Amino acid sequence: MIQLHDKHFVPFIPAADIDAVLARMAKQAEDDLKGEVPVFIGVLNGAFMVMSDFVKHYTQPCEISFVKMASYEGTSSTGEIKQLIGLSQSLEGRSVVIIEDIVDTGNTIEELKKIFESQNVKQLKIATLFFKPEAYTKNIPLDYIGFEIPNKFIVGYGLDYNGLGRNLPEIYQLQ
Repeated sequence: MIQLHDKHFVPFIPAADIDAVLARMAKQAEDDLKGEVPVFIGVLNGAFMVMSDFVKHYTQPCEISFVKMASYEGTSSTGEIKQLIGLSQSLEGRSVVIIEDIVDTGNTIEELKKIFESQNVKQLKIATLFFKPEAYTKNIPLDYIGFEIPNKFIVGYGLDYNGLGRNLPEIYQLQ
């Protein structure tokens, strides 16, 4: 068990399982994107570790970029999405894969989909390491899902609780 601020977390998903799932997801994307040079877009801050390990398993040419969005305060979603840092390159006619650490309500994905479709991308795919189907309120299909997990708060592997826990190599669940 670990403590971050005032909360206690217990081990949930080991690092080796995360790596194996990311290898599978990268292979699926590679198979789907043959002949393309996709732009992988990581959603910061949480997806920095997911993006890093995902592209290590992706063996074909690709480009990498990041956007920063915010919708969390403490352990719950605020429901409001704020784009904090945008893209500096044109995505028109490109194949884009959004790389997320976690999809719960789907609010961030919905906003990102609007942004990228307005840039006339060739195709838009969505990859997420963690998916909470119980919390998902959108009808946007997710192309690559690592783990379906219960609607409980998790930290580690890029995910934080008020700034702490992003550096943990495995996932912990709120006790």
